[in-house]
Amino acid sequence: MKREDLNDMLWFLAVAEERSFTKAAAKLGTSQSTISHTIKKLEARMGLRLLTRTTRSVVPTDAGERLIRSLAPRIEELETEIDELMEVRDKPTGSVRITLSDHALESVVWPKLRPVLKQYPDIKVELNSDNGFRNIVEEKFDAGVRLGESLDKDMIAVRIGPDWRLVAVASPDYLEKRAAPETPRDLVGHDCINHRQARAGGLYVWEFEKDSGEVRVRVDGQLTFNTSYAMIDAAVSGYGIAYVPESLVGDELTSGELVQVLNDWSPMFPGYYLYYPSRRQNSPAFRVIVEALRV
Repeated sequence: MKREDLNDMLWFLAVAEERSFTKAAAKLGTSQSTISHTIKKLEARMGLRLLTRTTRSVVPTDAGERLIRSLAPRIEELETEIDELMEVRDKPTGSVRITLSDHALESVVWPKLRPVLKQYPDIKVELNSDNGFRNIVEEKFDAGVRLGESLDKDMIAVRIGPDWRLVAVASPDYLEKRAAPETPRDLVGHDCINHRQARAGGLYVWEFEKDSGEVRVRVDGQLTFNTSYAMIDAAVSGYGIAYVPESLVGDELTSGELVQVLNDWSPMFPGYYLYYPSRRQNSPAFRVIVEALRV
């Protein structure tokens, strides 16, 4: 069936329902003459008279009644389906994939999403913990989380967390055997727990700052990890000094399992941002995630 035939049949149904060309024309937003001409063309193409016209009424013929019985249920079903689709259009549903570091996951993203997602059972969220930089477009992530200093300029960025800092920590047992470092340079003579940067492949060079002076130190030690949690566990076990986000070792510092060193050298880092391409703005599910995370 051609599209124009379907449109003409919809007009026929409107006339048959209203029993009037005038009322049908008003309902469809067209003129009486236009709709009358359209029905005549439909009847000519089908070779059937569909309506009996009098000066007072318009009544479907037997052929017209048969066409109504065939078309009406299908049109009603189609309208119902379209209405349901329109409801889903603005309903938060679907999947959202985010790449982020373990620190961002534990300190910012999951604490904010945990109380919110129960309100939206139709939203599926994948949080891919990776301490390296990912190309979110090529790898089909909807968004990523990075520090403010490392954002791509062509992305939309939304701040989701406060500034934070790295702290150097070690166990009391380790510091009983080795004098605590007084400057970052003293770390060269210590056992340090290294952090392997997942995507770059190299070891993280420890960054310190004091009185506007910056110091970068390449440390050495027996252990290297690519996750902060393993580094913390190794530090608690006395394997050396770890340089980790302060928010992850609050309990250990309070309990005395770890002791902070070089406190006045620990720099502040700009907080985390959620970043994403502009094309994602129209997803209701994604908008729920952004608003939940936004500072």
